[in-house]
Amino acid sequence: MALKITEVCVNCDVCEPVCPNRAISMGTVVYEIAPDRCTECVGHFDAPQCVEVCPVECILVDPQHTETPERLLAKFHDLTGEEKK
Repeated sequence: MALKITEVCVNCDVCEPVCPNRAISMGTVVYEIAPDRCTECVGHFDAPQCVEVCPVECILVDPQHTETPERLLAKFHDLTGEEKK
């Protein structure tokens, strides 16, 4: 699953720098998460870092981009070039 940022976002700028995959960028109104780059921090951290730092809890699972934990880990390997174990 990729995550998405809802319209409740206050553009506080704390989520973008903590994303290890550079999946978060400023959209036309609020920050957006690129589903092809979002691994929910699988491979990097135990929990999504953007969710951890968000002060208004506006980052949710995107039901239009559901992925298994295995697929998220495979995406992590594809993005980072790290060998699969």
